[in-house]
Amino acid sequence: MRVSARRLSVAAGVLAVVVGALAVAGYLAFDRWVETAVLPRMTIATSPLVVDRNDRLLRPFTVADGRWRMAITPDEVDRRYLQMLIAFEDKRFFDHPGVDPRAVLRAAWQFVSAGGEIVSGASTLTMQVARLLSERDTRSVPGKLQQMRLALALERNLSKERILELYLLHAPFGGNLEGVRAATLAYFGKEPERLTVGEAALLVALPQSPERRRPDRGNEEAHAARDRVLDRMVREGVIDRDEAEAGKREPVPDGRKPFPMLAGHLAQHIVAAHPERDVHHTTLDRSLQARLEQLAHDRARRLGTGVSVAILVADHRNGEILASVGSSGLLDEAREGHVDMTRAVRSPGSTLKPLIYGLAFEGGIGHPESLIDDRPTDFAGYAPTNFDGGYRGTVTMREALQLSLNVPAVALLDAVGPAKLVARLGRAGAHPQLPDLAAPNLAVGLGGVGITLFDLTEVYAAIAETGTAVTLFASRDDPPAKPRQERVLEARAAWQVADVLSGTPPPPNAPAGDIAFKTGTSYGYRDAWAVGFDGAHVVGVWTGRPDAAPVLGLTGISSAAPILVDAFARLGEKVPLPRAPAGTLVASTAQLPPPLRRWRHPETGISERARGPSIAFPHNGTTVDLGLDAGRSVPLALKVRDGAPPFIWFANGRPIERTPFAREARWLPDGPGFVTIAVVDRNGEADRVTVYIE
Repeated sequence: MRVSARRLSVAAGVLAVVVGALAVAGYLAFDRWVETAVLPRMTIATSPLVVDRNDRLLRPFTVADGRWRMAITPDEVDRRYLQMLIAFEDKRFFDHPGVDPRAVLRAAWQFVSAGGEIVSGASTLTMQVARLLSERDTRSVPGKLQQMRLALALERNLSKERILELYLLHAPFGGNLEGVRAATLAYFGKEPERLTVGEAALLVALPQSPERRRPDRGNEEAHAARDRVLDRMVREGVIDRDEAEAGKREPVPDGRKPFPMLAGHLAQHIVAAHPERDVHHTTLDRSLQARLEQLAHDRARRLGTGVSVAILVADHRNGEILASVGSSGLLDEAREGHVDMTRAVRSPGSTLKPLIYGLAFEGGIGHPESLIDDRPTDFAGYAPTNFDGGYRGTVTMREALQLSLNVPAVALLDAVGPAKLVARLGRAGAHPQLPDLAAPNLAVGLGGVGITLFDLTEVYAAIAETGTAVTLFASRDDPPAKPRQERVLEARAAWQVADVLSGTPPPPNAPAGDIAFKTGTSYGYRDAWAVGFDGAHVVGVWTGRPDAAPVLGLTGISSAAPILVDAFARLGEKVPLPRAPAGTLVASTAQLPPPLRRWRHPETGISERARGPSIAFPHNGTTVDLGLDAGRSVPLALKVRDGAPPFIWFANGRPIERTPFAREARWLPDGPGFVTIAVVDRNGEADRVTVYIE
């Protein structure tokens, strides 16, 4: 039966409409299928990062589950690595909508041709991101379809740049390493912005089988996978053969490097204060921080078992902290490195004396060239002595502060008042802690108060800034709302203190006059301090044991001051101290107004104590060679200073000579060995030494 052309035409038209309708319906259904896909959460936690003033990494922290996952953008990654990644994983990445049809057809044909064996995959970078974000099993057909659906949805909602960024953030690199930044820091010890050809190829190869190819476990697997990537890159025209051969000669890491841990204590403090932040921007200088941490590490080992070192450096002109070293090693358990000694409360020794003198200068009761007595003195039952046990007699206030004499400092503190000293510490931003909430007394001036290295450095920053309080801070995210205007010292008094401290005798082999500084040693050799400044920087140094155990011989001048000098050397060229403010009285003692030439305590109740005898020779703990081992008979010379004659000398408790008024005597020992020599004066005051006679 013959069908008319007209009927055929109508039938074809109907079929076309039906096919078109089915196509439209299919497209709409497909579009709806993609559109209704539930996108995974994009704001996944990343490792908190602490960076320096130039945004260089100081210390990263793991996320809550212990993984290293660090924020990164494609602009921060080596361009050659990105080229190799796209050429190897998804060369039509910038052209397809999330799923590459050509790759799917190729993989399907190879699957059929191989009798059901997978020859190659069809996953695009977008599909890999979909799998990493959703964490679904994509080995089954339903799982693969869902992966494609999510990839298409991601492409509709995100830019190619953002999808690539998500891959760089989440790609697995073995163990708890996620993302290219964590991988380059762990395997190469550097940021991903500059990579060698071999390093880039290894990073391309690892995510395909991160556990099996981990360089720190299976070096051979990693090596072979990297070389295959290099060969593929030659075929793709990304690199030439010479570059590939050079890349193959590069060693593959056989372990993981430690992540940066600079400013460990400060970084912990900043992150704990704002755990919601991903990046914490600090004022620190990474290079200086690294140099000073090495300095603290090296010096602590020279100072003895269990000794730690803390260093704080700031720009006193703006308060920015440039370096903060909390201990000689954060992970050094033997030295309790976990304790941040920049914030530990300890006795400051003599380091508060400059503020005492500043208050005296400010109050008009003293001048750097005023004469003051350094003699045994009783302050209503409190009788301080100097560190070496001796006295210097009449000295200038300049000399008294530079030599850190105790009696003049206590006399001045008694005149200005301990409460005023504590109040000025508070103005500087310090938080002095008095024992048992007691009222301030004269012992405060010699270390009878608790203070931290941070607070003490802030006090010296105020002196450096001609008496104006300075707020030290380390976070660029939370700078002080406004500069503090509290006046810690009057400007001229602060300059006079700085001028005096610039003449402090330096430690051995150090130049004099470069910086103004003061040292201090707490009672029992538990803490040694040195704090100083030039025209721009203030540096505080503490040394001692975190457990407060004494360290025999640990003093500010011998232990902390050399570290202070070296810290300034690592800062670079020193900035000169400012000139004297207008109206500052610069004069010699003879040129001073009569009331300022010699200081007298303005109140009664202060009395000079008679000084007892002191053996000037021989010195305690020394060995004296009299030639007894060689059979010679040379008497030992005995000398005494101070005390009231007549004097009686004793050797091992037996009288040996009485000298009515002479301060010298001679005694011939029976033989070599240890002997204790004592002298008693008219008032019953005594002194003794123990020496070894040869």
